[in-house]
Amino acid sequence: MSAATPDAEFSEDLQIHDEEERRVLLGALSSFYQYSKVAHYNTTHLRRQSFYALPRAHWELLAKPPFSYLETLDEVDAAIDENAELAGAILQSGLHSFGLSLPTPSATSATNDWRATASSNDLEKARSTLRQFFRDWSEEGRAEREACYGPVIKVLRTESSLYSRKMRVLVPGAGLGRLVFDLCCAGFDSEGNEISYHQLLASSYILNHCSESRMHTLYPWVHSFSNHRNRESHLRSVQIPDVCPGSTLGAIENPGEMSMSASDFLLLYGSGEQKDTFDAVATVFFLDTAPNVIRYIEAIKNCLRKGGLLINVGPLLWHFENNAPGSRGKEKDSVFQASTMGIADPGSVELTDDEVVALVETLGFVIESRESGISAPYIQDIDSMLQNTYKASHWVARKK
Repeated sequence: MSAATPDAEFSEDLQIHDEEERRVLLGALSSFYQYSKVAHYNTTHLRRQSFYALPRAHWELLAKPPFSYLETLDEVDAAIDENAELAGAILQSGLHSFGLSLPTPSATSATNDWRATASSNDLEKARSTLRQFFRDWSEEGRAEREACYGPVIKVLRTESSLYSRKMRVLVPGAGLGRLVFDLCCAGFDSEGNEISYHQLLASSYILNHCSESRMHTLYPWVHSFSNHRNRESHLRSVQIPDVCPGSTLGAIENPGEMSMSASDFLLLYGSGEQKDTFDAVATVFFLDTAPNVIRYIEAIKNCLRKGGLLINVGPLLWHFENNAPGSRGKEKDSVFQASTMGIADPGSVELTDDEVVALVETLGFVIESRESGISAPYIQDIDSMLQNTYKASHWVARKK
């Protein structure tokens, strides 16, 4: 999947390779289709039931000012409707990209009606993907981006002085594509890689189909009622996106080229075709998604040119730590399910930061700089009564 220009369509290279992949794609599309219904049910419908289950004197008290709890639920419903507009836009652009359409009324009960196929995991991913727009595509998320993307861009700008051409940079785990876009704006040829269809559909929409800045209103904190100081912070909205990717790139004199691949990172970038093709790899909140981080580092080494940089920023929240032993390799929610050498391979291991750095050195890199304890919030409501902030590790390694 590639987007050589900001308004290029992803549809030409987005193809369904097999039935399992089709199932995963349709589950993701279904989750955005169902977002509004599921969010209303879980967030307000069930709360209304619980509210009226209180003693009558209690709910009558809370229904009046200054509490006006039922009015709050109405406001939450309105906020969910605003979020649903973004979910619907992602759905429509995804259908267009894959040459699909909503089932007709006559096909409602047919086997090709995918609208209700989303799993509970798919539905949660749709909700979390919408919330991620706060981090990557709102003005209010700028501080989070500067904490994590800023160090990468700083290193690359220094390194670029050694080149007489544009550097080619790979961003695995590209998510909603903001770092890929920012690197392109900074003059680097950037390629993102992503395996999640939820992320791919959302990034495709924002990069290729969103025609103006501040086009959508997003309420990132509306789904949870916990740890809010007041209703104003609970119902605070942001505008998405903070910049229009197409017009922004069009106004830059000499931007880099931008592309996105939809694939298993290990299978694509560990292949012979990708050997020695990139000048730098930027791993931001990525290495801890590995069940076996050795495989990640081997693939990075393979696709980096000699002397190329591996730039890392992130914590080590190992994503597969709580999987039951022997369950690795059975996941059903990624784009590709390969039998060998991919992320679905069985086995997993969790290392410390010191051990990861030692492993990078052992596998053929020289650590050029290292910094620990960088404050890195992740989709954090700064007004929340609960503040979780990673103390991220930032290091730069050069391939021998």
